[in-house]
Amino acid sequence: MTTELSEDARFPGVRIHESSYVDAPVTIGEGTTIWHFCHVLRDVSIGRHCSIGQNAMIGPRASVGNGCKIQNNVSIYEGVVLEDDVFCGPSCVFTNVVNPRANVSRKAEFKQTVVKHGATIGANATIICGHNIGRYAFIAAGAVVTDDVSDYALMAGVPARRIGWMSAAGEKLGPDLVCPRDGSAYRETRDGQLEPAA
Repeated sequence: MTTELSEDARFPGVRIHESSYVDAPVTIGEGTTIWHFCHVLRDVSIGRHCSIGQNAMIGPRASVGNGCKIQNNVSIYEGVVLEDDVFCGPSCVFTNVVNPRANVSRKAEFKQTVVKHGATIGANATIICGHNIGRYAFIAAGAVVTDDVSDYALMAGVPARRIGWMSAAGEKLGPDLVCPRDGSAYRETRDGQLEPAA
């Protein structure tokens, strides 16, 4: 087995390692790379310029936006929607049923999970299905998300709780709510959310 990636005639501009499987029908955008030992199941949509790490599984009927980075050992199950520019750290976990049992079929009970634009999910974090992750939210490594997550929220712990705010550039915000990387300013709203300061 080689380490080379090659273009697949079915997907112009997409590079797929020879050890990976892509079922049909699937759409994959130009500039996307799929590394070793991956499986993309039917009815999946993957956007442009994504990187799918080793041993990832996507689908069936899952959606990955443009510019997403999915690290090694991540499964994106049916009902999971990743918007553009989402980062999924190594071995993070999505569920699709709240109360699974091996001997009870619950395929009709899958719940949707939407991870919004620019969010980051850290290594080994778990996202319990049926909850949305807000834009530019940051889920710390090992956290377990059991509720919806606000835009820009920094979440950590089991269960995950908000411990701060993150900028769109991925920097923890201090009391002044100014990003130390790019100088962008934020403000808290009356209902306890964060938004860019005009």
